[in-house]
This record gives sequence, structure tokens and C-alpha cells, in this order.
Amino acid sequence: MCDHRTPSGVAAQRAVLGLVLDAHPNPVAIPDLAREIDAGDAVEVAVRELVAVGLLECSGVSVSPSAAALCFYRLDLP
Repeated sequence: MCDHRTPSGVAAQRAVLGLVLDAHPNPVAIPDLAREIDAGDAVEVAVRELVAVGLLECSGVSVSPSAAALCFYRLDLP
């Protein structure tokens, strides 16, 4: 499900997840992510894919990191 077909898809996913993790515990509005990253439709695709694999949780127009994403982030792997 993770879009490794294009470098821009991977970059958008990294950027989205990074911003959402940095904002935790506050949810982030998807339009705010789109403005911050300035990647157009790639942000919406990235959000959909990250939700589908369980790294983001979506509530209306806002997203937050899942428990799995937070746990992985806190492990601080290289």
C-alpha cells in the first residue's frame, strides 16, 4: 500500500508523517499540511496511504499519528 513508485510519493509521506508527529498531541488539518508541504494532491494521497497502513488516524479533516507511529517514533531508531 505504501507508494514507493515515485520519489515524490515517498517524500510526501515522510513530510506528512514528520509534521504530524511533530505536532502531536495536537491534530493537524489536512489543508494545513498541503500548505506547509506545498505538494498539491500528493499530500492527500500520502494521507490516504498512511491512514491505510495504520500510521495516521483521520478524524474529519484532521489527522494525528496512530499509536503504532508514536511507538516507532519513540524508539528513535537510526
